[in-house]
Amino acid sequence: MRQEHPGRNHRAGHTVSGPQHSPAVAVVGMSCRVPGADDLDAFWELLHDGVEAIGDLPEGRWDLGDLPDGDAPAGLRRGGFLDRIADFDPGFFGISPREAAAMDPRQRLALELSWVALEHARVVPETLRGGSAAVFLGATGDDYAALVHGSGEGAVSHHSLAGLSRGVIANRISYQLGLRGPSLTVDAAQSSSLVAVHLACESLLSGATGLALAGGVHLNLTPASTLAFARAGALSPDGRCYAFDARANGTVRGEGGGVVVLKRLADAVADGDRVHCVLLGGAVNNDGGGAGLTVPDGDAQRALLRDACDRAGVDPGEVRYVELHGTGTKAGDPVEAAALGAVFGRNRPDGRAARDAPPLAVGSVKTNIGHLDGAAGVVGLIKVALSLGHRKLPASLNHSGPPPAIPLDRLGIRVNTATGPWPDGPRLAGVSSFGLGGTNCHVVVAEAPADSPAEEPAEHGEAPPARTRRTPRPAAAPVPAVPSRCRCSCPAGRRGRCGPRPDGCWSGWRPTPGCVPPMWGTRPSPPARCWSTAGSSSRRTARNCCPD
Repeated sequence: MRQEHPGRNHRAGHTVSGPQHSPAVAVVGMSCRVPGADDLDAFWELLHDGVEAIGDLPEGRWDLGDLPDGDAPAGLRRGGFLDRIADFDPGFFGISPREAAAMDPRQRLALELSWVALEHARVVPETLRGGSAAVFLGATGDDYAALVHGSGEGAVSHHSLAGLSRGVIANRISYQLGLRGPSLTVDAAQSSSLVAVHLACESLLSGATGLALAGGVHLNLTPASTLAFARAGALSPDGRCYAFDARANGTVRGEGGGVVVLKRLADAVADGDRVHCVLLGGAVNNDGGGAGLTVPDGDAQRALLRDACDRAGVDPGEVRYVELHGTGTKAGDPVEAAALGAVFGRNRPDGRAARDAPPLAVGSVKTNIGHLDGAAGVVGLIKVALSLGHRKLPASLNHSGPPPAIPLDRLGIRVNTATGPWPDGPRLAGVSSFGLGGTNCHVVVAEAPADSPAEEPAEHGEAPPARTRRTPRPAAAPVPAVPSRCRCSCPAGRRGRCGPRPDGCWSGWRPTPGCVPPMWGTRPSPPARCWSTAGSSSRRTARNCCPD
């Protein structure tokens, strides 16, 4: 993500003004579902209150009966888990129940998160159909495919070819929403979702697309990958993540996902979009040639951080917070800390940082919800976006003191152990995510422009404020959407309520031309109204195109 900026003097302030930063990328919508939080509001509450959402293995999730006695590593039954991962409303997306059962649950989760992220961005999904919107989704592993194939040939159907393909996770979103832009599932190991965000920014800045969905999804459906972490010495035996702490003994596995809606900043400002934060620039590299394939390399990390700041047009000394990769491993944390100290800390080799400068604040969301593997990076980005919006830094948990290998004072770093105001100075942050095979990514993030529209209650007949609730999932049969009297005509010309399909109608029915139904989760005041597809996606107006 290479940005071109008019200079660095503008970085000394607290805000990013809009038009002069047109090469940057705006986050205009977000969604997440993580352990302990089903939406953005719940996630911020979890972060603000310092909640550790690590728990016991849900009943029926894994079958550990085949493991020899005493061969189940400590920590295998602990992690950050989602509830109701099998729940899905296929009718909402026009998918048959049989096909839905054959779909990897990550495909289902990615569909739901993408829809809610667009809703949060106040973009009616139907208005994107046939356009060049792009999808970049990070994902690793194939647990569901392993479960299906392990159940015998009878479990494989004609839907399995696409349903079990990791590469189809992004393609499923593009197909269901009718998006014609680039559509890629990214696997860079644990850095996948942040790399996906980086690639989405590159696509936007190249002009290949005008809007992109980026993020990642991850689910732990079998014990195999967690066993691999344990036998490699990377799994915390007590089920806690101690990032940058003397007690660090491994990571904790988590699951969930997040999606961000991205636009070029100039377009977002021109369209009147609400901007949640600005991605000023980023970089991706690899540890190639280091001490080992899975051994983090300090030189590569330092080069990554400097390159990201250079591309963002930011002096490293102005960055006030970094969301760590921060897995809580004895091998990885000291390397990451040393790189941060060399680039952002008080004692950088270039001597530009003053000895009395405030230390760099750091933290890791993995201490709250565990390591979400291919979805970890985007969840860290969403944490930073929420923190900038609320102007508060949440606490990084489970930290009492660093080990000798991480001399925080000498490095000019402090772990943010209590929720409090954003540090004085520019509201600039970095987000890091590193992959097992050495693919590293870092993104520099700024707060929204000062003139970005604020969240406001809707007036009668205006587009409603974005909601951050995920699509409801019924226990059995699909539940209709919020009742609306939009005209949905069947071949016989009868009228009916809008149903739970993306086009707003029940299967076999057709929506009123030029209209789409109110967004899922919103309740328009009577008379019921549709959103006109005319005009820009962010400035569409409501008109009474449905019968009263």
